[in-house]
Amino acid sequence: MREKLVGQIKISPEKILLAEEKIKHILHYKNYVEIFSKREITELVEIILIGGFYLDVSDFHFEPKKENVLMRVRIDGVLHDITYFPHSLYLSLASRLKLLSGLKLNITDRPQDGRFSIIIKDVSVEIRTSSLPSEYGETIVLRMLNPKWVVSMEALGLREDMLSLFYEELKKPNGMIICTGPTGSGKTTTLYAFLQKLINPEIKIITVEDPIEYHLKGVAQTQVDESKGYTFANALRAVVRQDPDVILIGEIRDRETVQIALQAALTGHLVLSTVHTNDAAGTVARLLALGGEIHNIASALNLVIGQRLVRKVCPRCVEFKKIPFELYLKLKKAFREIPPTVKLPSLTPESKIPVPKGCENCNFTGYKGRMGIFEAFSVDPEMERFILTNPPTVDLREKAIKKGMVPMYLDGYIKVLEGKTTVEEVERVTEE
Repeated sequence: MREKLVGQIKISPEKILLAEEKIKHILHYKNYVEIFSKREITELVEIILIGGFYLDVSDFHFEPKKENVLMRVRIDGVLHDITYFPHSLYLSLASRLKLLSGLKLNITDRPQDGRFSIIIKDVSVEIRTSSLPSEYGETIVLRMLNPKWVVSMEALGLREDMLSLFYEELKKPNGMIICTGPTGSGKTTTLYAFLQKLINPEIKIITVEDPIEYHLKGVAQTQVDESKGYTFANALRAVVRQDPDVILIGEIRDRETVQIALQAALTGHLVLSTVHTNDAAGTVARLLALGGEIHNIASALNLVIGQRLVRKVCPRCVEFKKIPFELYLKLKKAFREIPPTVKLPSLTPESKIPVPKGCENCNFTGYKGRMGIFEAFSVDPEMERFILTNPPTVDLREKAIKKGMVPMYLDGYIKVLEGKTTVEEVERVTEE
């Protein structure tokens, strides 16, 4: 129940060597894409993909304009312009990508989705293709599903106290773990990391996804297909009859799904899923709004996690400055409320914080890679009783903080003081 994997490109050793030795940053990439745009389309496609792979590109965008077609790539969540192609060249490029992905070449007036793969040194990397009709031609976006982005829990950027909490919650045989945040905040990465921890021959794990992003060994994965009536709710009903121990639901987004998911969590299954809310405390209100019942929500919830992604400073060019005095005072006051189980970095008026500079290693942005900032609370009997009173979200947030939850923005500032990210990044994603 997923787009059929149609084409496959085995990247030549020459192209791999070229990418490894010559494409060190985005300016090199731009240069080689422009050079190869004068060659065969097959060679251009190869250099676009292999160069993107070595630069950790997540998405490739091809956007037709009136005069030409803009190519952009997304690295660490930020889009960068690469080059402009003439329409005549883009028609050939688009045809090649559609052919590889199993899309119909003669259909240009409606969206299509497909997949293909590239082989780099015996590593298979899937590419998800999406085409969309636009004013000046088909917009095509490729998403690169790099297997190295399936990481362990230890690589998520969690504090030690959080890691310990999550380990304990994953030992429970039933209940619900919800990860919340906007699109692109790393929720799927977090849940996949949890699955990696849970995988063992003695339990059955099934995922319901839209779409399946990464293949996980030891996990049965099914993909919903709304166009054929195979919805999250229908898939989940079938999954529950498959005798699973652990169920991952890509997203809870309708009444049927929330009710089946809660019932599964209350009847001996560990259920992992995501919802879209601004913070961890908003999860209860969201599940209620979707059609869940408060007594089921309170009983089923084990752990709620809110998260965002921030860019990490480039270790090669980072510089440091003294912490602004207002920020020092703000954090000094906030740190007093943090429980002693949380290991805090040193904070003095002389503390140093990172400043992004920019070099070849980070494509002159000052940042290299991303990490999560988190907040989380577990639902113990006291919290369960509190949730049963259906409190306003603001009251639930206050209760969680009183019981030891470190707000997401403070987790971000802890990472600033540890020299991992910047104040600007934390402010950008938390609006603090």
